[in-house]
Amino acid sequence: MITETPTTTTLRMASTGPDLPPFLAGQYVNLFVELDGTRTSRPYAISSAPADRDHYDLTVREVLHGFVSPHLAHHIRVGDTFESTAPMGEFFHNPLFHGRRLMFLAGGSGVAPAWSMIRDIVARGGAERLHLVYGSTNPNDVIFRDELDDLAQAHDGIDVTHVLSDTEPSWTGRTGLLTADLIAELAGPHLHRTTFYLCGPPGMYTFCLDALRGLDVARRRIRYEANGPPTEPELLPDWPDRLDPATTVEVTVRGRATFTAPCGEPLLNSLERAGIRPEVGCRSGHCGLCRVKILSGTVVNGPEARIRRSDAWTGHTHACTAFPTSDVKIQW
Repeated sequence: MITETPTTTTLRMASTGPDLPPFLAGQYVNLFVELDGTRTSRPYAISSAPADRDHYDLTVREVLHGFVSPHLAHHIRVGDTFESTAPMGEFFHNPLFHGRRLMFLAGGSGVAPAWSMIRDIVARGGAERLHLVYGSTNPNDVIFRDELDDLAQAHDGIDVTHVLSDTEPSWTGRTGLLTADLIAELAGPHLHRTTFYLCGPPGMYTFCLDALRGLDVARRRIRYEANGPPTEPELLPDWPDRLDPATTVEVTVRGRATFTAPCGEPLLNSLERAGIRPEVGCRSGHCGLCRVKILSGTVVNGPEARIRRSDAWTGHTHACTAFPTSDVKIQW
């Protein structure tokens, strides 16, 4: 266990059996945890480089009022064992298609996959120019600060720009948010020949995507992968007016159970709290393992969910990114 910041810990996970599967820099594993009688899981990007074959580093930032992250950050001990999926995800650098001018727009613990990708790209000589723009709250909040700055100093083709939202008198670097003007300034004349990688909390994706669209950056030059469901579902465009996310509704799983759940919690989380454990992989609406059929009632889906065209008439949804906005009856 490596303490990165007061709120962030890196867990170095080794295999208790066969060799760990290889992975592409930027991928994640879904880590299973048993807490208070509830078996649940969370996706964590692998922050170590693929060349480090004897372990996976999982960098975990404590989420305020979170269920899993406080436990991982403060209560596990060396020697504790966990189950996980194999590495998964589509967020990685492909030098044949993504070009050799790269900019990473990272926020908070989103720097974890960026750190893995940057070291892998450097080791393979996969970039002509690489720039990490990393937004943090304050100087004590910057994960991998020394390692990132050392890497930039050691390579002429690598730049690291820290941007802080809360500053202190000793800070002389950039301040504010990752705006379109800042992105355009740092990308310079190569803006439209640069591939951008978005690594951060869900809210950051919307902000940065809008900024890049406003700069006329081609969609094929923007790479991102959702890391969990929306944290503020009440801001989704389909969210009913005046519905408090703390409002509870009744969830009925046909033939199994009926329980109450808050509207602001994904169905998957509520199912797990009730002792019902659908198969799960990404928890971001991509893999489709947790698909359920809505027999009655309404849900709002997060934008990252890969809902199929046929789901509109079959009633299926991904439980990990679906928020119940009324009493619902589901089949699983």
